[in-house]
Amino acid sequence: MTDASPAKSVRELLVEVGLGQASASLPKIHHRFQWLEHLAEILADEITIVAAVCTSYLLYHHFNLGRDAQYPIRSLWIAALAVATLYVILLDRDGAYRPGNSLLRIKETETSLRVTAEVFLLVLPLAFFANLRLPRWLFLISLILVPTMQIIQKQLLFLGLRKLRSAGFGVKQVVIYGAGAVGRRVFSALIRSPKLGMVPVAMITDDPTQYGQVVFEYSYHRNRKLEVMSASIDADLLRRLNCDFLVIAAEELGSERLLQLAQAAQEAHASVGYMSASALAGDYLFDYADLDGMMLNVVGQPERNWYYESAKRPFDFLGALALIVMTSPIWLAIALAIRFDSPGPILFRQKRVGIGGHIFEMFKFRSMHVNAPKYGFSPKKAHDPRITRIGRFLRRTSLDELPQLLNVLRGDMSLVGPRPEMPFIVAGYNALQRQRLAVLPGITGLWQLSADRSELIHENIQYDLYYITHRSFFMDCAVLIHTLLFAMHGV
Repeated sequence: MTDASPAKSVRELLVEVGLGQASASLPKIHHRFQWLEHLAEILADEITIVAAVCTSYLLYHHFNLGRDAQYPIRSLWIAALAVATLYVILLDRDGAYRPGNSLLRIKETETSLRVTAEVFLLVLPLAFFANLRLPRWLFLISLILVPTMQIIQKQLLFLGLRKLRSAGFGVKQVVIYGAGAVGRRVFSALIRSPKLGMVPVAMITDDPTQYGQVVFEYSYHRNRKLEVMSASIDADLLRRLNCDFLVIAAEELGSERLLQLAQAAQEAHASVGYMSASALAGDYLFDYADLDGMMLNVVGQPERNWYYESAKRPFDFLGALALIVMTSPIWLAIALAIRFDSPGPILFRQKRVGIGGHIFEMFKFRSMHVNAPKYGFSPKKAHDPRITRIGRFLRRTSLDELPQLLNVLRGDMSLVGPRPEMPFIVAGYNALQRQRLAVLPGITGLWQLSADRSELIHENIQYDLYYITHRSFFMDCAVLIHTLLFAMHGV
């Protein structure tokens, strides 16, 4: 034990907010593989952007849009490569290539949308001053195609990286200390985050009552699991487990115990990270680190973005109106199906709590029988007897949520935001949970895109608090895109 105070020693030994950092003692092959992953991601972005720009030019000519603009092939390739290089530079500035989870990949999509806008805002004046002719249709096609191809490429890259991790490439062994709620979330987040390259191999607890319990990932399918071990962590145990990284996720640990764990990890040549489980009461919000929004580091009120807040209502209104018009045939088909499937009204109305505690009436397509209790927790199983036959399809595809577009038009809800809950649930909120009422509730949000949607909303508020702190126009667009592409399923 050194002469330094325990608090100072803990700060020196713990890797603060550094779950994505590698230990200096890891084998060189890990660092080499990470470098190859980094290079592959950059090359994939370069190739995708070049392909998107060239494809936009081909589509512009194929459909004879506007006045024909001819560019030599060599000039087209140079321009596409320049745009792609600028795109990659801006992505790197935003930390897109750092190891770590990107919050359900929402941040990746948000970054792709925002960087696309930034690149084209830079290209326009450059083209003007260079006296280069840039047709409007070519510009618009590129503006749509570039982020679309980028998002698809990121999804394919994610799937490929998950396959490589499953085969053991670029993997760091993680030991989780703590089998409580925080430890279980860490386990679930790590196995859903292949970009981190951190695979949980053991979950250890000092609590003998938790020994032998099986921890599953937070997911409807619950495919991956880990059995809890009861053991005392020391350097020898970490070496036997081939531990590369120790995550301290136990609650209410004193500084002396933290120091012991940090020293054990140091002796075993493993990195160490500390997950704070504190949930401070009061009128404060937390800023979260990058592991699925779970590391609580900065406490304080988020700065208000006046431009975003003033543009959000027009965006919601016009977006909801456009979606109602486009989906009107679906509304009619659903209404007829509900009418013929079971007796009762087509729309289900229920009191919900909105911004500032305001009570409003939320609309949904009726998916349960009329004799089902109006207020109660939602069914967790698809074959719940309360759900009608057509209701199973509506809930599985989330089409029962369509009438909430009417709530958006009325100003009670937004397209994106925390889900509104029933008054009896909100009545039991603690001070931290009441922070969900600081913004307009939404039809979709980060929580709906997470595996934690299988749990109660108010017991899984980290996503909503992250959204409240970091919300922006591009994040809203990213959430909407991911909802359409990946989350059209439910109970």
